Amino acid sequence: MNARTKTYVNTRTPEEMKKKVVIVGGGFTGLNAARILSNKKDVEVILIDKKNYHLFQPLIYQVAMAALGEGDIATPLRNMLADNHNVTVFKGMVTNVDLEQRKVITDFGDVEYDYLVLACGAQHHYFGNNGWEEHAPGLKTLAQASEIRRRVMEAYEAAERTKDPKERKKQLTFVIVGGGPTGVELAGSIGEMSRYTLSKFYRNIDPKLTRIFIVEAAERILGTFAPELSSKATRELEKLGVQVWTSSMVSDVDADGVQIGRERIEAATALWAAGIKASDLGRMMGVETDRSDRIVIENDLSLPGHPEVFAGGDQACFMLENGATLPGIAPVAMQEGNAIGKTILNDIKGRPRKPFKYRDKGQMATIGRNKAIVEIGNLKINGAFAWFTWLLVHIYYLSTFRHRVFVLMQWAWSYFTFGYGARLIVNRDWRFYREKKQGCDDDSSS
Repeated sequence: MNARTKTYVNTRTPEEMKKKVVIVGGGFTGLNAARILSNKKDVEVILIDKKNYHLFQPLIYQVAMAALGEGDIATPLRNMLADNHNVTVFKGMVTNVDLEQRKVITDFGDVEYDYLVLACGAQHHYFGNNGWEEHAPGLKTLAQASEIRRRVMEAYEAAERTKDPKERKKQLTFVIVGGGPTGVELAGSIGEMSRYTLSKFYRNIDPKLTRIFIVEAAERILGTFAPELSSKATRELEKLGVQVWTSSMVSDVDADGVQIGRERIEAATALWAAGIKASDLGRMMGVETDRSDRIVIENDLSLPGHPEVFAGGDQACFMLENGATLPGIAPVAMQEGNAIGKTILNDIKGRPRKPFKYRDKGQMATIGRNKAIVEIGNLKINGAFAWFTWLLVHIYYLSTFRHRVFVLMQWAWSYFTFGYGARLIVNRDWRFYREKKQGCDDDSSS
């Protein structure tokens, strides 16, 4: 009896055979992963972000200090991925992930996935004192940068109006909580702006008398840098009128100042740069996280027990051989995004996975004009050469050619004129019809 030969016909369409990759977050990790996977015929990519733009986070402090505009460091995600025909961008909020059903739960419906990349970034951490945020905003978003700029400029306006010496001193006092790169860059920018720019525009006050404090709980600022570079940065800040308080723990922040143990600094403006924590999504998913809510991941950047799910950037806790973890900086996020994209492509092709190896390109921080520190391995430099190195690196990594040209022109203008950009104060109340008030309405003429 002859055996019958059965013929099986694949009835799945090419679209159905594609692997669906969902990326949550359009920061450095998500964007780089999407680019690696772009225009691959066997992959469909869906990128979800609560914003519609990619933000170049390392320069956001310059938006807060009016050195750059919002459009100089932010680019719409759809523009950046327009030529990547297999990538779809959705603006929406991810509320949870069903790991068993392989679904991303969003505010516009559930999205199924074959692979998932979690890259939601981080938010400021007030160590259980969330009420301090009202009085000391952090700096992670464009909205926060705009608010910081408004508060700083309002303080100078209030100082110009008042005739009370005590109130004027308070208005001209700024406290930055946290001595990392963001805190140092904010303090240096305020110092430069008050000394070289604002002094030309006010009649009743001398902005050069501005008092700026950095309050740091550790023994020194810029703790991830070599001690000698940290010391040089401290001296440069002091030349700009910045007072550095180390080994000082903040115990309270209110509308009138900052309490450090038994001492108090009366200040109209406080800014937070002390700590961050990852998005709440990892904790909501029920996976293992560290103290900063970062998702603990394997050496290939995947979740333990879920090789189809990856995490990178500020949301990932990647353990090094020495027991330390990778920092939440842009080079780490970029390299992790590239590695995740390549791992997914290797999976689809049936190739074995490789452990992620971070290539340390060093770290840098700027203090002000011709003042910066750079550390690359055993190479440690400071001063003008370090500042130009910092400038070129940041220009190179900006998202588009247009941004590189515009930012370079703006920096060149600021360098030769000591000028800053538009120091506009935009109030938060956008409504024209509001409660009746005395005086003229904002942004209107009579």
